[in-house]
Amino acid sequence: MKTMDEGSELLPVEVLLTREESIAAEIDRLIGGSRSSIVAALYRLNSKRLGRALQEAGERGVSIRLVLDRTKYEETEVTREIVANDRLAFRLAAGRKGRASKMHHKFALVDETIVLTGSYNWTDESEEGNYENLLILREPRVIDVYRAEFDKLWAEAFDCTIG
Repeated sequence: MKTMDEGSELLPVEVLLTREESIAAEIDRLIGGSRSSIVAALYRLNSKRLGRALQEAGERGVSIRLVLDRTKYEETEVTREIVANDRLAFRLAAGRKGRASKMHHKFALVDETIVLTGSYNWTDESEEGNYENLLILREPRVIDVYRAEFDKLWAEAFDCTIG
């Protein structure tokens, strides 16, 4: 792990690279330690490990909300299995030009105190084959920007939760 500030206990910025370590393991650990909420805007989600971590957090009472890219959701059976049976609240979105564009974000907020963002898709391909990066950010002003973006996406997205 490369960090911007090696001396502090809770680093304001951490940089993880798939070349050097398992990013899925770190995301799993952070989800496992969540206490109140996880919101995520994810272009792709097919990692059963991370899907299971989200489901287990939900079972512990953590509020989970996901915005997923509509096209990738429709194309990917594993994604549909991960969110099936109303286990996870999710909505589908496209990009700024509708279906012809992508909801290409890759970020999550954990307990309103941590942002996870970078090139890393929550997929087996990102974990096992690609060169990817993940930034872990703990700066409140940055968290506020990502929270506002998630709230806008959630409001605009198509609600898929039944019940």
